[in-house]
Amino acid sequence: MAIPFLSFSPQHDPIRTEVLAAIAGVYDKQWYVLGEQVKAFEQEYSAFNQVGHTIGVANGLDALHLALLALDVQAGDEVLVPSNTYIATWLAVSFVGAVPVPVEPNPATYNLDPALLEAAITPRTKGIMPVHLYGQACEMGPIIEVAQRHGLWVVEDNAQAQGATWQGQLTGSFGQVNATSFYPGKNLGALGDAGAVTSNDEELARKVHTLRNYGSQQKYYNEVIGYNSRLDELQAAVLRVKLPHLNAWTQQRQQVAARYDELLAGVGDLVLPTVAVGASHVYHLYVVRTARREALQQHLAQAGIGTLIHYPVPPHRQQAYAHLQLPAGAFPIAEELAATCLSLPMWPGMTEEHLTAVVEAIKTFF
Repeated sequence: MAIPFLSFSPQHDPIRTEVLAAIAGVYDKQWYVLGEQVKAFEQEYSAFNQVGHTIGVANGLDALHLALLALDVQAGDEVLVPSNTYIATWLAVSFVGAVPVPVEPNPATYNLDPALLEAAITPRTKGIMPVHLYGQACEMGPIIEVAQRHGLWVVEDNAQAQGATWQGQLTGSFGQVNATSFYPGKNLGALGDAGAVTSNDEELARKVHTLRNYGSQQKYYNEVIGYNSRLDELQAAVLRVKLPHLNAWTQQRQQVAARYDELLAGVGDLVLPTVAVGASHVYHLYVVRTARREALQQHLAQAGIGTLIHYPVPPHRQQAYAHLQLPAGAFPIAEELAATCLSLPMWPGMTEEHLTAVVEAIKTFF
């Protein structure tokens, strides 16, 4: 039984007619940039995320970049980032000339360890960029406490965790200004690149709104040097169709994860996901760990089961960041996770038959 790492069909097939009608509506309206679909989606996503403002932008990296620009981050400033994350988090810091300062994760949750933040703070530190990795909310209470104690801002990278909560509050609503992604594979995915900035700060939201559109609030009048990073009208129309389904899709992801937890407990040397007390997990990814990662991945591939590695090389070991001179062994937890993590098939609509096939193949390997 062939089982892909990700299948869109169970989500897309039931809403196909509605999505195509939404696309046709934009086509017929003949307003293709920053029209009524973008405005409506921004309002609807704000309601979903329980924030005052959503600004649709071209992608998740742009969302992080514009968030930092709105905070007036300067060249040479330091930003605390996870050592264990997708490189986009670091790239946004580099885009504004600031320096990413890695902080190790909690080895149980893979998220930024709040207990390690203060040791990384220097007089040049301006903010903290926690990443809700794989769909689990970071421990935002302690992170916010550290930030407030040291006069730092917080920007959440919420690209993988739409709908997750810390102590009942939604991710993407804690920081002064936050970023998310609607890349097709995300829990709320467009049909191409798309992203958004969320904030409860009206002035920061206004700055991002200006920056995304050539530095302009009024056509042909430019307040600042801005960018062309606008959420596409077609993508907004698609996201509006999908957003009402997100909570149900999240529940399905959580049900799949619960079955994995049950069926894979005690199998081989597998380390299963751990959720922090007070956090919820929306399972953008279901990530296990094993010292035999490559062999297991090959075995599953031979059985027709797709897997991925998120992420095989931590940012500090990428050639792009060689100039930081962070040697192998500098961040051992991130390096250990990169060497042992494997993401199993995970999508809304996975059946018991799918799950059983994946689990039996893993048990056969061990």
